[in-house]
Amino acid sequence: MTAVNESDTVTRITLEDREIILMGTAHVSKESVEQVANAIREENPDRLCVEIDSGRFQSLSKKENYQQMNLNKIFREKKGFLMLANLVMTSFQRKIGMNTGVKPGEELKRAVEVATELGIPFSFSDRPVQMTLQRAWAMSNLWNKMKLLASLISSVFTREEVDAEEVETLKEKGALEDMMGELADYLPSVKAVLIDERDQYLATNLYKAEGKKVLAVVGAGHMAGIVRWINDLSENNVSDDLSEISKLPPKKLGSKILPWVIPVIILAIVVSGFLTSGVEVGLRMLVIWVLSNGTLAALGALIALGHPLTILGSFLAAPITSMNPTIGVGMVSGIMEYFFRKPRVQDMQTLQDDVTTLKGWYRNRISRVFLVFFLSSLGSSIGTFYALPRISFLLGS
Repeated sequence: MTAVNESDTVTRITLEDREIILMGTAHVSKESVEQVANAIREENPDRLCVEIDSGRFQSLSKKENYQQMNLNKIFREKKGFLMLANLVMTSFQRKIGMNTGVKPGEELKRAVEVATELGIPFSFSDRPVQMTLQRAWAMSNLWNKMKLLASLISSVFTREEVDAEEVETLKEKGALEDMMGELADYLPSVKAVLIDERDQYLATNLYKAEGKKVLAVVGAGHMAGIVRWINDLSENNVSDDLSEISKLPPKKLGSKILPWVIPVIILAIVVSGFLTSGVEVGLRMLVIWVLSNGTLAALGALIALGHPLTILGSFLAAPITSMNPTIGVGMVSGIMEYFFRKPRVQDMQTLQDDVTTLKGWYRNRISRVFLVFFLSSLGSSIGTFYALPRISFLLGS
């Protein structure tokens, strides 16, 4: 295998009688849209491969049909955080796109349009985004999950603007290496899933793509990793089996037991309080537990401007759900908010634009459901860690 870098954005890989051309883009770059269209016409490849999965492409090419969103199902299947992360990433990309005048992924959409116009077969070569997000969450420890949530939240509140010139620098090799290095240092598990695994996934699909001349439109940040993986596939007989990175990793025994540790500890402390210190102390422990959990969960729902009955429901549910890892207060509060304030048609139509501003998150009934879900969950978690040492100090009193 030989790989020749024609520029920061174009690499030609020769594999015996085949050629794979990597074209690196920035997903909110106007220049990338034009370059992609021109490259397809000039190269006239046997096949076009794009860095997107079929589900995301459907959302990109047609307005996301949020009328099909079943919020009850999302919360019952414990996918609230997954959907929230999706909305936050949509918010971040669309805010950049608003500054550059290009919708996120527009170059991928344009690539497929040109390929269709010229009768060139095309493939969606990326891993489904839902699986990528689920693996990123599942493979992160508690500390990295907290950092990931903090990053997502800060991206909603940030007012920093990225102009078109800054977007173009993201395609430069040096800038990309610095950015990847920062991500690896800050969130190594997330970088492994979002970048490294997808390098492997994309490279394998490109390597197995039909056609003697394949043109691949990918984010510039994936180019170096794709080249390394294609080299390993062709020269080092590395397996092209993607099954392991196409499913959730099995839960370790520790991760299955850990969610039950705090409830068991709290239950043991309260029972000990009743047995060793008397009914009065035991009742004081229960009051502290109920008020800490319930009040902070209700406060979270209030900050999210939840319905009054949702706020009350959060207060009542939090002390109970905190003792049961199979259900969270966010599931209860999210379903209640959805029930009391049904999303309107306009909420479904404007969701992607509304999540680009904090005011929009509150105005749109769909995004506000997820604010209620998240902030009530956060309040209950804080309440748990606040109450635990307080009820422990009552033992023996």
